[in-house]
Amino acid sequence: MASSSSMNRYWIPHLDIHKKVITQELQYYLGPEATVRPFTREGEDGYLISTPGPCLTDEQIDDICVKSKEMWERQAAARAAGASDKPLKRPLHRPVVMSKAGNGGGVSRRRKEERRRSDARSGHDERRRA
Repeated sequence: MASSSSMNRYWIPHLDIHKKVITQELQYYLGPEATVRPFTREGEDGYLISTPGPCLTDEQIDDICVKSKEMWERQAAARAAGASDKPLKRPLHRPVVMSKAGNGGGVSRRRKEERRRSDARSGHDERRRA
């Protein structure tokens, strides 16, 4: 293994690059001695690459960006699929929709209250019948 003094160090911004993808692909492009780690340079997040040779080419970075986009899409699809298939931790507490806001066709709370009072006065209170 090359000593750290014989390694070239490069920084690239993290924009459009998934950490898992660059970690998996770096040695494929730059050889077994190449390493990558998150690194902030002048307040901007990115990756510090150490390698005995030159850094990634534009084509290699483009390939990593394409694979990163695919990774994010797969992760989003898995989250979307997992959200609906995942069993509830508390199935007895599953929310039941009673009404939706902005329904427009529903009876207002005030009108329901007026109807209840009217029924109670006329002897039609359902609690008395039961």
